[in-house]
Amino acid sequence: MGKIKITQIRSAIDRPETQKRTLRALGLKKLHASVEREATPQILGMVRKVQHLVSVQPIAEAK
Repeated sequence: MGKIKITQIRSAIDRPETQKRTLRALGLKKLHASVEREATPQILGMVRKVQHLVSVQPIAEAK
């Protein structure tokens, strides 16, 4: 599986608690913070739950 870069672009204020917990589980704590994660089905499902709060970009693997 490849890697993806996840960046929080919108605030979690006034969002349901489950969405706030999902952002925390992804490792996002602040606005405009970015993390790199493996593109596993579990991570992609979490991203799908908060897709309106984050942007996702694939990371090209260097050989």
